[in-house]
Amino acid sequence: MANHKSALKRIRSNEAKRLRNKYQHKTTRNAIRGLREVEKKAEATKLIPSVFSMIDKLAKRNVIHKNKAANLKSGLQVKVNNL
Repeated sequence: MANHKSALKRIRSNEAKRLRNKYQHKTTRNAIRGLREVEKKAEATKLIPSVFSMIDKLAKRNVIHKNKAANLKSGLQVKVNNL
């Protein structure tokens, strides 16, 4: 157990950040899944900027690695282009 006030605060703030990161990551994964299921190019083209934005935010906040973000975006763009 923590012995200092600052350590207790760090435990609380880490838990809050963990839950926020988990929520944002899950939301982004669901958005990616939704984009992959879209069959119409026009619809996918509308969705892609918002999904890319979500992926970029996760990479910026170090929830996912920047190379993973680039790989996801590249794969999604190829899929949309081939529709």
